[in-house]
Order: sequence, then C-alpha cells, then structure tokens
Amino acid sequence: MNQPETGGAPVLALRDVSKSFGAVRALRDVSLQLFPGEVHALAGENGAGKSTLIKTLAGVHRPDSGEVLLDGRPVTFAGPADARDAGIAVIYQEPTLFPDLSVAENIFMGRQPRRGLGRIDRAAVRSTTEDLLKRLGVALDPDRLARGLSIADQQIVEIAKALSFDARVLIMDEPTAALTGSETARLFSVVRALEAEGAAVLFISHRLEEIFRLCARVTTLRDGRFVSSEPLEGLTEDDLVRRMVGRDLGELYPKQKAKLGETALTVRRLTREGVFHDVSFEVKRGEIVALAGLVGAGRSEVAQAVFGVDRADAGDVEVAGRKLPKGSPTAAMEAGLALVPEDRRQRGLVMAMSIERNIGLTGLGKLGRGGLVRRALEHGRAADWAVRLQLKYNRLADPVGVLSGGNQQKVVLAKWLATLPAVLIVDEPTRGIDVGTKAEVHRLLSSLAADGLAVLMISSDLPEVLGMADRVLVMHEGRLTAEIPRAEATEESVMAAATGRERAAA
Repeated sequence: MNQPETGGAPVLALRDVSKSFGAVRALRDVSLQLFPGEVHALAGENGAGKSTLIKTLAGVHRPDSGEVLLDGRPVTFAGPADARDAGIAVIYQEPTLFPDLSVAENIFMGRQPRRGLGRIDRAAVRSTTEDLLKRLGVALDPDRLARGLSIADQQIVEIAKALSFDARVLIMDEPTAALTGSETARLFSVVRALEAEGAAVLFISHRLEEIFRLCARVTTLRDGRFVSSEPLEGLTEDDLVRRMVGRDLGELYPKQKAKLGETALTVRRLTREGVFHDVSFEVKRGEIVALAGLVGAGRSEVAQAVFGVDRADAGDVEVAGRKLPKGSPTAAMEAGLALVPEDRRQRGLVMAMSIERNIGLTGLGKLGRGGLVRRALEHGRAADWAVRLQLKYNRLADPVGVLSGGNQQKVVLAKWLATLPAVLIVDEPTRGIDVGTKAEVHRLLSSLAADGLAVLMISSDLPEVLGMADRVLVMHEGRLTAEIPRAEATEESVMAAATGRERAAA
C-alpha cells in the first residue's frame, strides 16, 4: 500500500477491504488512511467504488473482508448510528433537513437539552447552536426555518450537526456540485476551520481544481481497486486523471474538425425583460457553439426562451428558416429542437420511473396506440440508445435513480436524441460527472456535430468551452458581449468578455 510518511496515527482507516453486491465487486482490497487535521481527497470515476467506500466508513455497509480501524483498532459498525456515535459524519451533496423546523431544531432533533419536568431548554438549544455556527465562522440565524435555505446554508447546518456529535471525521460527498463560486469559497473556509481544529476530512469531488486547492493527499480508485494514495504536492491534473481513467487529460476534449452546413438555428433580438436583452446569434449544422459567462449572466434563461419553456417578450427564433411561436416547447420539438436541461434530476428525468420509460417520454406518440404505450417498442428504443451511448446499467426496467450521475446524463441525452433533432441545446452537459464519462459525453457531442447536428452548449467549465466549441458566445449581465472564433478563444479573452471588460458585442 503506497502510503505517505506521516508523523501521527490515522484516526480512521480501511485495511484491504472488499465488498460485493451479487456478482458486482464494488471494492477489491482497498485501503485508506485518514489523519487528524488533514483534508484527504477520494478520486475516481463513477463506478470506481467511492460511494461504497463512503458507506462502509459510515456503517451502512459491512465489508465482506478486510477491516475498518478506528484509532488503530478494528471496529464493526452495526449501522450508521454506531458510526455517528464513534465520531464519523457524512455531509451529502443534497442535505435532508426538516423544512418546517428551525436551524437549531434541526441540529438537535431528538436530543434537545431538557429542563425540569422534561421540558426542552430552548435557550440552551439556541445558545449552543450559536456557538457551533460561530466555530464555523458563519452568520446564520438559529431561529430561521430550514425551508428556503440555500443548499450551501443547508450543508452548513449539517456540518454544525456533525460538530454537535463531536465528530472527528467528516466525509463530504460532492458538497460543491450545486454551489456558486462564493458559496464554495465559504465552504472551503469552513473546511479549513475544521482542519485547524484537528478534524479528519474526506473530500470527494469531480472538480479536480478543488481537490488541488483544498486537499493535502489523494487516494485514487479505479474499477473498485486501490490505485494509489499520495501527497498532492508535485502531482498535476494530468497525473491524477491518468490514475483515475488510465489516459491523459488531453483526451477529454476529442473535438472533430467541423464541416459547417446551412444555418439550423437563428435567434434575433431575443429579449425577456429584467433577464436578458437583445440577444442574437446563429448556429449552423455541424457546429458546436458555446454560450459562456458567469453564473447569473442569463445563459440558461436564453436557452429556455429559445426552446419555449419561458416566453420571450420580444425577438424571434427560427429553426431551418421556420419561425417558432413564443412559449411553445411542443412547437419547438416539432421543428427539431431538443433541450437537455441543467438540472437533470429535477427537470430532465423522472427519478422513480424506469430507464426505458424515461428514454421513451419524448416519443410517446410514436410508441403507443389509443393512449397505451407498446412496451416492446419502448424497450427496443431504449435498448438501441443504451448501446449507442454505452450506458452502464443492470436492467432497463430499473429506476433511473439507481444510475450514476454520468449515466443519468446519458439517459437525458438519449431521451432527446431519440427525437432525431436538428438542433441540440445542452445546458451544463458534464456537471457533476466524472472525468471518464465527461470524455464520453464530449466524444458524443463531437460525433453528433460531425454528423450534421447543430449544437448549442451552455457551460461554466472554461476548459470544456475552449476544448469543444467552434465559436464562443459570451454573456455578461443579460447581454452578449463577444463572439470569439475557436482559434482566438483563450481563458483571458472569454473571462474579459464575461466580466464586462470587453464590449465587442456579437
């Protein structure tokens, strides 16, 4: 086991742990050491075994072989409560608070301090919550209801709850996936404070820049196997990608040379009052056009207005010369538009529904007769696209919610590609998916464009924009500020336009 030299003993460790689910071997002889006062990254593609490892540390799963060690001694957790009582807490990407209880009540739910006659000591609950939040350096009202809190604030409440249990180990599973830049910066400040207090933090993120910015060491898994555990100092992103997926970072953007055809999408002076203004652009067949900009610039709102989800106040949208009525997604679909939304879980998929039913949702008229869906047609359509997109699944009849994030994204793509669109709008196509699946999505988009599809890609990932786009349209505060050809697009030129320093409007 390739472990770095360290002066102290690990507070929590796995030693040669294996775990299988039926014929699927999720972990194979995996080892990990978490040291007090250190932030440790866990890296790997979807399906590498990260979730199983987390659940093993948190007492959800018991290893088939190997050991969990707490302070150097083997321990067996009967369940999550045992792990929590041992000082191990998990902070998930999407917290589950009681919305109608206050921040303080959520932190001390079921274990409130009592006064005489068993009455809850509300003053003590509030003051202790204030102390916990002060330790984290966060200004949050203990009496505020959880309903309406941002994801970032909900995560802070979960961290405060963990501290109230005297947690010594915090496992943070994709905590920044739904956060803005400023929220991520605040979370990192909180993690630094925990590190300074001596907590061991296991940090999981698909964003490599966050791993290098926050963590001291990284353990990498591939296909359920231990690859390495090493200091991040001296490593490059390319080194880490190679460990995770067995290939170089440069292969993440397999862009094929574009052969442009006629104009497929025309947007003229599109305006939605208070959101975006006077937006005009074209996308040709065979072209990938990126819509870039900072959060809040209006990119997603433009895409939704083009597709008809939101009704524009002025301006026109044409597909292959055909003018679309405002506010009609049905007309947009019939004209050959497809929209893969930013939030695949809330707006792209029905999580409790099967994989095949989700893929078939955009073609119910063709798959049924008399209001009834013909299962054989639905299954055949789904099976065909599952092969084309290299979907990893057990059964097409399984709920789509059991798939990894990357495979869920492939299902959304399959659902819309099955309509055989002329224009594909993809909003944050690789958000929250691992680098290996990201490369597959990029390869798919490039292949589709090479086959003559017009692609409008909205992305906050600047390397993705530069690696995949034939042209970059940049938005700032609801307006297009630049149109940059691929050969001239750099991080500096895009960011200058995104921050309003360049006003060469398209």
